[in-house]
Amino acid sequence: MCQRVGHLTFFASQAAIRILHLPFYGRIFFSTLLEISFLSLPVIALTSVFAGGVIALQSWIGFHQYHAEAALPGTVMVAVTRELGPVLTGLMIAGRVGAALAANIGAMQVTDQISALRSLAIDPMRMQVTPRILAGIVGLPILVALSDILGVLGGFSVCVGKLGFSAVPYIHATAEALKYNDIFIGLVKAAVFGFMVTLFACYYGYKCKGGAEGVARAATATVVASSIMILVTDYFLTDFLFAA
Repeated sequence: MCQRVGHLTFFASQAAIRILHLPFYGRIFFSTLLEISFLSLPVIALTSVFAGGVIALQSWIGFHQYHAEAALPGTVMVAVTRELGPVLTGLMIAGRVGAALAANIGAMQVTDQISALRSLAIDPMRMQVTPRILAGIVGLPILVALSDILGVLGGFSVCVGKLGFSAVPYIHATAEALKYNDIFIGLVKAAVFGFMVTLFACYYGYKCKGGAEGVARAATATVVASSIMILVTDYFLTDFLFAA
């Protein structure tokens, strides 16, 4: 376990060092950014809207018992921006994009394409790893910002359409509960989660061995490791950022 952590840390440091050196492979960066942000939007939109609706329903059940329904708009806003947006989006991207990136790089590794890049004096870390990690750091906050909006709209739709809230007072209560600090911290979490998902994907793909079975193991390991670390890191980020 300690050896794996050491290898992963060294791998991340090597990718970070290469940010400062040219050439920068913009095509790979933008293609990965497109995959993370725009092409993932339909999946994130669907999950965010319904997750926001679930938060509204579950919260209303508890608040209704104590006649505290007025707190529901603020609760939905805080839950979505602080936790639901970044965590749910990170988990979905780990499954959708992380596995695909690991399989892509893993296939290049087992078919000796990585070795071919080295033989052409091309640094595979600089070409295949660094742009993808940067795309994760940039792309996931963009997606989380959209997820926050859609999650709040999902809660609004349930509260107004099903639970009998008036639209205008609900919007006013939501606006009063909106704190830019919550949004900023949610976006910081998103950047960290984007870094972790792409780092794990590149690491497991880059270290892939064993043909097609190795590629499958790399994709699976990426999803499992990313999901666990997103949830673990979320706790420590929440404890640190909101306690500060």
